[in-house]
Amino acid sequence: MKLYLTSIFIFLSMCVYAQKSTLSGSISDTKNAKLPGINVILKGTKFGTTTNQDGFFSIANVKEGEYTLQFSGIGYETLLQKVKITSENSSLAIQLNESLTELQTVEITGRKETEYKNNSTFIGSKSATALKDLPQSISYVTKELIQDQAAFRVNDIVKNMSGVSQFSFYNDLTIRGHRVSGNDNYSMLVNGMRAFTSFWKQQLIPHIERVEVIKGPSSALFGNAAAGGSLNRVTKKPLDEKRQSFNISMGSFANFRTTADFTGPMNEEKTLLYRLNLGYENSGSFRDLQFEKNYIIAPSFSFLPNNKTRLNFDIVLQSGDSRLDRGQSVLGTGDLYSTPISKSLNRSNDYLKENVYNATISLNHKFSNHVSFNSSFMRTAYDEDLLEHRSANTYAKNATGGLIDSEIEMQVFIRKRTFNVDNVSNYFNIDFGLGQTAHKVVLGYDYAQEVLAPGGSQLTARGYRNATNTGSINTYDPTKKANYLLDAKGNPVPNVAHYDLTAANPYFLADMSKYFYQRTDYAPTFYSTQGVYLQDQITYKKLQVLLGLRQDYFTDLENYKTATENKVTQKALIPRLGLVYSLNKNVNAYGTFVKGYQPQTSTAVSNVNAGGPFDPLYSTLYEVGAKSDWFDKRLTANVSIYQLTVDGALYNAGVSGQPDLLTQVGREVSKGIELDVIGQLATNWNLIINYSYNDATFTQSKDETLIGRQKPNAPKHQGNIWTKYVIGKGSLSGLGIGLGTNFATERLGSIVAANAEPQVIPAYQLFTGAIYYKIAKCQIQLNANNLTNKTYWVGGYDKIRMFPGAPRNWMLSINYTL
Repeated sequence: MKLYLTSIFIFLSMCVYAQKSTLSGSISDTKNAKLPGINVILKGTKFGTTTNQDGFFSIANVKEGEYTLQFSGIGYETLLQKVKITSENSSLAIQLNESLTELQTVEITGRKETEYKNNSTFIGSKSATALKDLPQSISYVTKELIQDQAAFRVNDIVKNMSGVSQFSFYNDLTIRGHRVSGNDNYSMLVNGMRAFTSFWKQQLIPHIERVEVIKGPSSALFGNAAAGGSLNRVTKKPLDEKRQSFNISMGSFANFRTTADFTGPMNEEKTLLYRLNLGYENSGSFRDLQFEKNYIIAPSFSFLPNNKTRLNFDIVLQSGDSRLDRGQSVLGTGDLYSTPISKSLNRSNDYLKENVYNATISLNHKFSNHVSFNSSFMRTAYDEDLLEHRSANTYAKNATGGLIDSEIEMQVFIRKRTFNVDNVSNYFNIDFGLGQTAHKVVLGYDYAQEVLAPGGSQLTARGYRNATNTGSINTYDPTKKANYLLDAKGNPVPNVAHYDLTAANPYFLADMSKYFYQRTDYAPTFYSTQGVYLQDQITYKKLQVLLGLRQDYFTDLENYKTATENKVTQKALIPRLGLVYSLNKNVNAYGTFVKGYQPQTSTAVSNVNAGGPFDPLYSTLYEVGAKSDWFDKRLTANVSIYQLTVDGALYNAGVSGQPDLLTQVGREVSKGIELDVIGQLATNWNLIINYSYNDATFTQSKDETLIGRQKPNAPKHQGNIWTKYVIGKGSLSGLGIGLGTNFATERLGSIVAANAEPQVIPAYQLFTGAIYYKIAKCQIQLNANNLTNKTYWVGGYDKIRMFPGAPRNWMLSINYTL
């Protein structure tokens, strides 16, 4: 009996001993940085663990034998590895690759790359998708290119994106021939969310990770969206490694700028990350009386309690003090060189004060390796405080009603208003396999609303003084001279003195008490848009199919907060179809069909004086192309061919005395080709090439003179080349040079009146250069723009409102990075 019990004890002891093998190891990324929070699972067993803050894991009491280990974590490709466990403890060293297609929608942790090329996007499919696998054209600019070109505003860098150009020198662009402007929260996005931005001032970018443009309507994902495309600014997000950088820049026109960027973990576990971007500008301009005093404070925090949940909180505070510049006016002959490009129409006491804040909270939770949930909320507030002297969009009138082509009829605006925009976006990302196909499903709902707050109001002084000099009349009628105050020459006396284009020094402090004003109150307005959508990215061998469908609802509350409040509703069913086929390991061919929809009530266009009612704008995009990567994925080359049809766009009606009145034009068609090349030809040699041909014309219109005419500020040809090379070895190591050129062909100005001939805007080609010298952690760079001192115009409405580009200028920058 004793022998039997002893045998059992020895057997049990052996079994227990056999189960006590320990498997341990460490996990790092491709840069040998240790990775905390990585799941380690021994497949086919109940054993599993996660790595600690040092990337270490340990699994005890594992039976001897052969197993498959699975390593997975958010942001990294899942790895399966076979292991053999023996009686001796086993130790492994595992390296994980970053994933380009991880399930998250908003970028909660920062981009670690430090190059011009970007590999993935979130805006095109509501999940991290390799650009090569997206069946739609997206152009982008990263913060590295922004720094190398010493850019500070979005308009400084749009030349690097095919098919994108300036419409004016406001926050006002042309994408594939169609206008995209500030105040349009459906076309100017921040982290994929609707944001109210200034129309008057170009958007600042020292806190921006990259700027990207999705070409054509993106309504299937975002609801009512601009036909030409949507511009998205991606803010810098926290990194899990410590980085600090400082920049001081100074240059032509008394420009001074300074920025700082701090990021890193806030605790040893790296579960709490931060980033703080600061920017300040105090600059003059080549334009008389123009200046910019701006600051930006942009903190961002990421909380990563585990490898399944990520929470991000972003704030961007911007404050700007400047003058509103309405552009260059020329003599009535139309000669663009008849007045200096420096001459503005302002008075010395004009001002524009703007304050904007964006506050965003974003959640990404991964229920499993196949299902994640994404939720974001963003609030935007915009305050405008404006005093300006500006043209009345016409020349001064003489006694007979004729035009005095050396004097501009003037008006004064004093305006205050506040806009608030709220966004909510919720959706699931679901991955699953079905037979031989793989599916990435997005199922979501979003809601956005825009409110013009109570208290908006404007004082306007314009027109000509009445006969008793006790008030003003908006327009001059020479058949009723007795109603007007006349000067010694019999000419009507203006309420606001005319601007003399021939005066040597036309600038002075205006006495605002001398004008007769009319008050216009901006009653509160409200509109909302919401939608439900379903999208499936299906992969079958070399073929990927993207299917999307959205039901969108738009609500405008006319006479908001009054007894006669009336709800106006519209709805649209919006489809999307895209195909991607891998021709080989380097080239993907794609095709896409997208519908677009955009309500156009006076509230939606942020202008209660626009008129209407107007029908919605509808658009249709057909696009085919190819996306490729070369030189071990260091260089990408993409080409697209498209046709974009737009019905019902709004343009200025050109009615005297009603400068904000809009009219609806019939059909416009844009057809073109775009090419983008970006990346590295060799170590330390970066390159960007882009070119676009865009035939954008009116094809149907009540005004037959428009048919066949080129659309406003839409060049048929435009392109850009930029290259930077840095010497990596020898006595000149750290010395670099950058060279570039960009061009745009002839354009036409805006529609100003029926049957009127548009202003012709000349073609131009500009040359830029830069010299860099980096020693240790410090880089000094000198950027020079418009090297040949070319006189050119980035856009224009007419000969009273032309938008000249800057003459030759330079910027010296010192960058210090820790």
